[in-house]
Amino acid sequence: MEKKVYKNRIRVVLAEKMITNTYLAEQLGVSKMTISRWCANTTQPSAPQLMEISQVLQCELRDLYETVE
Repeated sequence: MEKKVYKNRIRVVLAEKMITNTYLAEQLGVSKMTISRWCANTTQPSAPQLMEISQVLQCELRDLYETVE
């Protein structure tokens, strides 16, 4: 059975909602560098952080990830 790989869509959702990395960082209490790393898919937010991100961005959790083949 093949393992599914996911990548986050945080950058896409931020752009769609016209929200800056700086605003998201301030709302979550993390650095702008952390948001940049998430947007570049270099690192991934934890599950609790994803829940916070979805609240701040007013979107569903499933909107923040996509499956990569």
